Amino acid sequence: MAKSIDVSGLNIYYGDFLAVQDVNVTIKARAVTALIGPSGCGKSTFLRTLNRMHEVIPGARVEGDVVLGSDAIYGPNVDPVEVRRTVGMVFQRPNPFPTMSIYENVLAGNRLNNRKLKKADADAIVEKALSGANLWSEVKDRLNKPGMGLSGGQQQRLCIARAIAVEPQVLLMDEPCSALDPISTAAVEDLIHELKTDYTIVIVTHNMQQAARVSEYTGFFNLKAAGQPGHLVEFNKTSKMFSTPEQESTEAYISGRFG
Repeated sequence: MAKSIDVSGLNIYYGDFLAVQDVNVTIKARAVTALIGPSGCGKSTFLRTLNRMHEVIPGARVEGDVVLGSDAIYGPNVDPVEVRRTVGMVFQRPNPFPTMSIYENVLAGNRLNNRKLKKADADAIVEKALSGANLWSEVKDRLNKPGMGLSGGQQQRLCIARAIAVEPQVLLMDEPCSALDPISTAAVEDLIHELKTDYTIVIVTHNMQQAARVSEYTGFFNLKAAGQPGHLVEFNKTSKMFSTPEQESTEAYISGRFG
């Protein structure tokens, strides 16, 4: 079941450096939330805190609360691996595992979670995930071929299939279309529209048109000044953010006057 995410008083550090300061926001369940802002303002850093990927970096840490549904994901007895199963992630560049077939790529998350699957169950998971990623009809006759043999757009949809195969509640997407051509980008955007009925989706994008097309809510991150922490300037429904933003800096960024 898709869940909302409540973030309160979140400060994100790299060692002693405060990278993102005092984020307070509620991310709605079964909706697409876009995060926009200039490079280096903390969008991707914030995204990685939502499934505890940030702390993989040596010295990185957070202060504050991130609550998924009713569960605090930074609680003292919370297993970060379980968090990452519940909150899946798709990265900027397609990254299918190069030595694995399409079939095994889809099952990689289940294997990582030590799930012992009967062949029939594994087959069902693969077909369901690839169908969910709108890729089944294109690859069903070559499941044992390498995932790296697919086109860039197909590889990204394979990565989405791999993420949803473990049945997460949230999907995080860090500029998932930046390395894709326009046709592949349209295919991934169409897929995002379909997936939001089952998942809570958060997408980082530098593409204003993409944010306007795919999301119901938008958050604008910016730096207060050079060398200062990033912060969430404004969060609102996408339609309002792009028509009548509340902050001058939001309007300046959306209209292309900086960034």
